[in-house]
Amino acid sequence: MSELIAESGRCVACGLCLPHCPTYRKTLSEADSPRGRIMLMQGVLEGRLAVNERFLAHIDLCLGCRACEAVCPNNVPYGRLVAGMRGVIGRTRRRSLWRRLLRSVLVDGVVTKPAMLRLVSGIVRIWQALGLQALAGKFSGLRRFGLTRIAVQLSPMKAQPRWKAVYLPVGEVRGEVGLFLGCVARVSDVETLSASIFVLNKLGYRVYVPSDQSCCGAMHENLGEAEKACNFERKNIDAFAGLNLDAIISTASGCGATLKVYPPAFAGKVMDISEFLAGAQGWEGAAIAPLAAKVAVHEPCSMRNVLRCANRPYDLLRRIPSVLVEPLAGNDQCCGAAGTYFLSQPKMAESLLADKTAAAKASGARFLVSSNIGCAMHMAGGLREAGVEIKVVHPVALLARQMGFEDSKAR
Repeated sequence: MSELIAESGRCVACGLCLPHCPTYRKTLSEADSPRGRIMLMQGVLEGRLAVNERFLAHIDLCLGCRACEAVCPNNVPYGRLVAGMRGVIGRTRRRSLWRRLLRSVLVDGVVTKPAMLRLVSGIVRIWQALGLQALAGKFSGLRRFGLTRIAVQLSPMKAQPRWKAVYLPVGEVRGEVGLFLGCVARVSDVETLSASIFVLNKLGYRVYVPSDQSCCGAMHENLGEAEKACNFERKNIDAFAGLNLDAIISTASGCGATLKVYPPAFAGKVMDISEFLAGAQGWEGAAIAPLAAKVAVHEPCSMRNVLRCANRPYDLLRRIPSVLVEPLAGNDQCCGAAGTYFLSQPKMAESLLADKTAAAKASGARFLVSSNIGCAMHMAGGLREAGVEIKVVHPVALLARQMGFEDSKAR
């Protein structure tokens, strides 16, 4: 707790973060700004304020986008501070039975268990094939657990592959990399993972996919459950141990941001797929078909504010002949997905999503690309509900298609 007090004390309340905070811009409440929340946290940590419902409401409304960190002149580690605070209050906080059950079943029982994810994804595929997704809003069970939004957002689920231990490159071997599958991405974004392997192999990179890897731990870290997050960290470090890799590749920027705070020996090798491919060798022999279309680029908060490589997807997409690549208006603001935030704070999440949906519609783009699976699912669901026909895809998946990638033949 003393460490949290010291870190919160680094904030000088200059207010430079205010215009960059999505929740402050929506509510115009000082208590929903980074410096306002830090003052509240200081009061609780020093025993001057009680942990009551008003305090919890302001802390819970924080997206954890960390836009404030990117502009803070005093380098206040806001993300670590708010996660630590959630850990402090989480040990004594009372939650409803339904919320505790949802958290236990969804986060601990399904999302972070690969075998359960595979089983659930199979059930979802059948559910979608029967046309029940369109009726999601009528299922009281989904509404009770707050899962209607997830049901609506889900894109058609693909058959789950049995990932090989290693994928061999075409021609000359230029290097060796490991691919981090994540948890949600391994079932809901099979196309991007397969496309990444395809492009890496085409450029001459041998790709290892350790079978013992697990969730990155981001969800538990954001929920203030540091011990559980550390358990995932240890499992992933062990899974990739013994491999002589040039890089550990992440295709989801949220996972990449979490992997970057692992111990230096591991974190130093972590790279977002777009960042790695931007500096990769072998492009001189790659055949890329032209695409006469406009592509709007969404920049996830984790890529802008933590990984600091939001420019790399642009570099990658501009390798496609004839394509017009432009940033999505409002990229400095969060889309509202923020891990499990869209479930716990649906009103704010939907307000932020409405801004993204309007920007995508106004862009006139044929494709909307995002490097984060959570953001992509959130925005794709919003676009479908609004009747806006824009294909949401990962930048590497779009590039791979122009290089001859066919998802059904990739595994």
